[in-house]
Amino acid sequence: MEPGLTVYEKPTCTTCRKLFVLLTERGVDFERVNYHVDPLPAEKIRSLLAKAGLAPADALRKREPVFASLALAERDLSDDELIDLMAKHPELLQRPIVERGERAVLARPVERVLELLD
Repeated sequence: MEPGLTVYEKPTCTTCRKLFVLLTERGVDFERVNYHVDPLPAEKIRSLLAKAGLAPADALRKREPVFASLALAERDLSDDELIDLMAKHPELLQRPIVERGERAVLARPVERVLELLD
């Protein structure tokens, strides 16, 4: 049996809504996790980034107000420090991230999710 698809998202995010439409139109069953309501622990973020082949810096949302308020552009933080900040401030983590078994993608653009469907 195929492992299920899990979408880590913020439902108000435009890209997340486009992904929802794309998956629904294709008849794909998936679980939705609003990580702004249920923040992901650092271990889960680390696992998702590893599955997607992303460094924490690649998954950082640099236009969020908290990015500026924490002065992240001026600080040289380790991967672990960035992941801990993403766990504390979920808005810093790029979205949507889609996980299936041992693979994950940052679905920006949303069509990247198709890599997990074949």
